[in-house]
Amino acid sequence: MDKLIAAAKEEGTLNVIALPPTWANYGAILKQFTDTYGIKINSANPAGSSQDEVDAVKQQAGTKAAPDVLDVGLSVAVANTGLMTPYQVATWKDIPAAQKEASGLYYQDYGGYMAIGYDSAKFGTITSVNDLMDPKFKNSVALNGNPTEANAAENGVMMVNLAEGGTLDDISKGVDFFGQLKQAGNFVPVQATSATVKAGTTPVVIDWDYLNATHGSDVSTWKVFVPDNAVLGGYYNQAINKDAPHPAAARLWEEFLFGQGPKDGQNLWLAGGARPVEQPAMTDNGSINAADAAKLPPLNGTPVYMSDAQTTAASTYLASNWAQAIS
Repeated sequence: MDKLIAAAKEEGTLNVIALPPTWANYGAILKQFTDTYGIKINSANPAGSSQDEVDAVKQQAGTKAAPDVLDVGLSVAVANTGLMTPYQVATWKDIPAAQKEASGLYYQDYGGYMAIGYDSAKFGTITSVNDLMDPKFKNSVALNGNPTEANAAENGVMMVNLAEGGTLDDISKGVDFFGQLKQAGNFVPVQATSATVKAGTTPVVIDWDYLNATHGSDVSTWKVFVPDNAVLGGYYNQAINKDAPHPAAARLWEEFLFGQGPKDGQNLWLAGGARPVEQPAMTDNGSINAADAAKLPPLNGTPVYMSDAQTTAASTYLASNWAQAIS
């Protein structure tokens, strides 16, 4: 670690991409890394999608501006392993085997459950996905991005799919639902953000629970609902660009994110309401921030997770059918 820190400090810079400061406490995480190591962070396209990250790696290959590290959804990670280099952090054993690519090409970092966030002052209480078909939701329901590009949006469609009786192997019922929601005039085809929620443009947002919860700071009557029949969990994945312009800083960043100290990434993600991938191990070894862990919302249903194959199948179906469904 001493040699890695020295090499990273000599490089002096880290390039990250698509990390909004309000997303899972990334603002504090980015600041803490710089405060700890004195390494400048260039944060590009903070509102970008997982696909935008991959596009930047390809388009900026060989330049000093290329992303050093990626934080992407599973489907994008699986489809782009050729852009990554394997690396196993010091806490590798504390990442469950099912949540990492064996060689270290990509490994899950933090996650949560897909939820419906909404302004209860406008709509009362939402108790099911089908409630969203009510005319009172006219021009109100949004996803966090385009599901053909953004992991959060893809999982939003899958959550609806499960609530409508679909399976993890076939996302078609979710796409059909959004097609009907669009025809009813209730679906808003814009990316939901803190700004759109605050402005009232997207008073209903289908997104990860930890992201939905942050809107409560702007809308005091904001509530978050996870359907009992569609408790869809998901994690994002870290990876290092095989041609990273700052390879030592990239590796130090991963060590920081998967560290278990009070000011390391795993506890900082937890402070943002996300579930760190090493949470079980940290609970056992006593390094977890117990107060923050106690704030995580309880779940009433049985969580399910998409496999690599199911994620790829969903992405393929969306690529062929999403645009037509909401046209």
